Amino acid sequence: MGETVTPEQKREKRFEKWLSAPHAEFANPSAKKAYQERVTRFIKVFNLEIPDRVPVILPAGTYPLYYAGMTLKEGMHDNERLLQAYRKFLTEFESDTFASPALVPSARAAGIIDSLTIKWPGHGLPDNTSMVQFVEGEYMKADEYDLFLEDLTDFCLRRYLPRSLGALAPFARFSPTPFILGMPNKFLAPAAMPEVRAAYQAIIDYGEETARWMAPIMQFHREATAAGYPTLFGGQAHAPFDILADTLRGTKGIIMDMYRQPDKLLAAMEKVEKMNVDCGMEGVNLSGNPIVFFALHKGDDTFMSNQQYEKFYWPHFRRVILGLIDEGAVPLLFAEGRYDSRLEIIRDLPKGKVIWHFDRTDMFRAKKILGDNACIAGNVPASLLCTGTPEAVKEYCRKLIEVCGEGGGFILTGGASIDKGNPDCLRAMYEASLEYSR
Repeated sequence: MGETVTPEQKREKRFEKWLSAPHAEFANPSAKKAYQERVTRFIKVFNLEIPDRVPVILPAGTYPLYYAGMTLKEGMHDNERLLQAYRKFLTEFESDTFASPALVPSARAAGIIDSLTIKWPGHGLPDNTSMVQFVEGEYMKADEYDLFLEDLTDFCLRRYLPRSLGALAPFARFSPTPFILGMPNKFLAPAAMPEVRAAYQAIIDYGEETARWMAPIMQFHREATAAGYPTLFGGQAHAPFDILADTLRGTKGIIMDMYRQPDKLLAAMEKVEKMNVDCGMEGVNLSGNPIVFFALHKGDDTFMSNQQYEKFYWPHFRRVILGLIDEGAVPLLFAEGRYDSRLEIIRDLPKGKVIWHFDRTDMFRAKKILGDNACIAGNVPASLLCTGTPEAVKEYCRKLIEVCGEGGGFILTGGASIDKGNPDCLRAMYEASLEYSR
């Protein structure tokens, strides 16, 4: 029998791979050295050790477009100009990571597949809008929990896809997927219908456009790594409650379910626990980066009470986190909104295994409660970066560094990413780390 590999050993192996970047072609030895210094800096704060200085992630988001004099609409239609904007930002701003143009989707691809879950400039939103907007809805009906629990694959194919992607609406006419057994042609039989062939063609067209759109973006990622900048994005997953609330039932629907059918809601969240571990690890294994990103939407203080949080949100989410930790991954948990009343609850995780990125949470209280348990990141306000002065930004960062950076375990970054702002304010964030964290 072979030796059992522990979660800690898996984590160390993933860190080693991230640090060595075996497939990177660095521009020169200095770039390789800078890359390894930045990754080492992050690994130290993940492990609650003291780095050479506090690492900085500029909350750039789509700001490189604005900085280059472009609109989001222009960026979504022209990936050549999109890449020019992000290259400009990479060369003119210092950070411990790089801003990724992958945040900007292809408008043509979204149009081909007729995405019903987002709006973008020129498609449901004004041309000058600077953010893509998610369209929340009841993509799963209140009486469909049993279908969801019985066969998740069939539910996704014949119900979720037709409701969320207009081009795939004909998939609702497919037979249940188990009918394929013994009759494999059963899956292909609907192709006799012209509308189904059109749906297949939309998938082909979407794939061709996505490949065309992403190829230069992936080349940019290689260039950024070659220049010495790592990324903190390895994989992505979701809190089970957020999948049900954001993706399927909507805010109104999920609130009703918490009162009218809590047992089915709890069962559905249990159903997607392992899926989220597997989804996160797929990205980690493909990228060689150990970090799994979570955007947490419905867990903030204003959405539910602590009693509800401990019943509906935290147990299932915690099991996903622990599943990823067991595989040696590092969950990066972006707690959108406020988590002031959740801090004592979320402390219930193994020491030094996760990163809590806080948006509007009291960072000093977070340091007091979580500082010896988890790496914390945040939370320079977007409003300050957009409307403040470099001096005010630097002063805000100084306080964060001196309090939250004490003893290690802190990453300086924004509470949320920005789309517009003062470039000198972004530069002031990085300068603050150099000046105050040594």
